[in-house]
Order: sequence, then C-alpha cells, then structure tokens
Amino acid sequence: MTDKKTGQGDLFTFDSPLLTGLQGERSLMAYPFFALAKTAWTKPLVYKTDSVSIEVGPGPKGIATIYDKEILLYIASLMVSKLEAGLPVSQEFYFTANDLFRVTGVNASSRSYTRLSDALERLQGTQIKTDIQAGGEGEAGFFSWLESARLQYTTNNSNERRLKAVRVRLCDWLFRAILRDRHVLEYTSTYFQLGPVERRLYEVARSSCIDGPVSMTLEDLRLQLGYQSSPRHLKSILKDVIDENSIPGFVFSIAEPSPTDGLRSRKVAFEIVQITPEAGIHRKANQVIHKLDEPDVD
Repeated sequence: MTDKKTGQGDLFTFDSPLLTGLQGERSLMAYPFFALAKTAWTKPLVYKTDSVSIEVGPGPKGIATIYDKEILLYIASLMVSKLEAGLPVSQEFYFTANDLFRVTGVNASSRSYTRLSDALERLQGTQIKTDIQAGGEGEAGFFSWLESARLQYTTNNSNERRLKAVRVRLCDWLFRAILRDRHVLEYTSTYFQLGPVERRLYEVARSSCIDGPVSMTLEDLRLQLGYQSSPRHLKSILKDVIDENSIPGFVFSIAEPSPTDGLRSRKVAFEIVQITPEAGIHRKANQVIHKLDEPDVD
C-alpha cells in the first residue's frame, strides 16, 4: 500500500488495534524494573535476593517509569494475541499511537504525543542487567527494553507533520520470555486508573498469589515494589489502601510482630503483610498462564 501524502510504500502491516485484554510477562509483574515516579528518576535501581539480581541504570532522560511500562504492556498484549491466534510473530511492532492511547486511557493531545516520545526514549535508554533467565537463556551484560524506537510521520501540503505510527523493536530478553516461557498473566481492566504504588501493589499481588494468599514482611514488600522511601512511609500508604480496598481483586492486611521478637527498634520493617486474592481470583490466576505450541517466528 502506498501512502498518498508521502508517496512511500508501507513496509509493515499494523499490529494494532489490540482487540484482547491487557497481558504482561510475570517477571515484569513480580520485580521492580521501573521507577515509581512521574518525573525523571536518574538514580540506579538495585534489587537483590538470594535468587534474583536486578540492576537498572538511567539513560539520558532517566530510568523508564511505571507509566512508561504501559507501552511494554501494550506490546506484550499485541504479541500474546498473535500467539494465541497462531499467527507468526517478530520482535518488530508497528502500531498507532491512538490505539495505545485508547487502551491506556490517555487523551490524544499534543502533550500525550510528547510524553510518548519521552517514554520511548527512556525505554530505549534504560540499561537493565539481571540474572533472571528468559526462554532458557540468560543475559551477561546490560540490555534496553527497546532495541529501537521510531515515530513515523506524514506531512501535509502545509508542511505540517502528523504522527502516523510507532515502530519499535522489542529486546531479546523480553521477547524470549513471552515467546518461550509463556508466563503471561492478565491484568485487570482498571490497572491504568491506579497510582504508581497501587500499580505495583497490584502487580506483586497478581504475580505472587497464584497458589493462594501470601505473606511477607513490610520491608520485603517495599523492596519488591521498588519503593524508595522508608517502610514506615509505605505502611502509611498501605493503611489507606486497606481502608479503601483499592487494589482490584486482592485484600491487604498488616499484622504487627510479637513483642518478644527482639526487633522493637526496627518494628515497622518486620511487620507482616498478608495478601489474599478475592473469591474467584485464585482459580482464574492459574488459568491465565499461557503455554502454547511453538509458533512461527518471522
């Protein structure tokens, strides 16, 4: 097909619109790969346990944020919808900004297009190093979420530019994780209405409660969320979440430690947070991890 305004042929067929629900890779749900900030976050993020190591470094515009992650969730959903339909997939995705805005609930304003450009730059500039394997393979060095990202424009007779499409290439690590591992979980339709911390609380709950309720210390939850303030500050936010029951599909509660635990000086950090899936969520969680036959790959 030839574009009448540019006279150039389209090299790619649109992967949009997204006609299925939002879906995401489970490791990206479980672990803190993104900054919980609306403004530029330029400090490295580090998360290390006995089994998982994650280092995230900033690019020229800082580390990709939880809001920039919306683009990866959209791309992952496009990819999974193709896999479930038995269609060939590649690391290249070609979609309209308007469809991305529709799915994420964003108004198609000039400010939104500027934010989209900045988000793509952060996703491409952010450097990630992790020992989490994807598709049976590990990554020894650093990688970026997007290997390339381009905004493609058309020009009218008045020489005004109009955004036609977004073209990106997904990183090897995430592409392998979705293609081979298929540890993909559905997101609630109200995810994009949540604030940054509430989004991470939902993701940790969604990825952790596959087999039922889970418990962890407030400090462990803080680290898994990627929350940079103190456990005491997180507890204050969590109390509001509990009072408002604001995490869809999950109930949070806090149990203070016993007075005989010998940890009074660090009491808040060692309080126990329990996360319980609401009725029907447990069964559904086990059904939405997709393991399909290996498809064709472009």
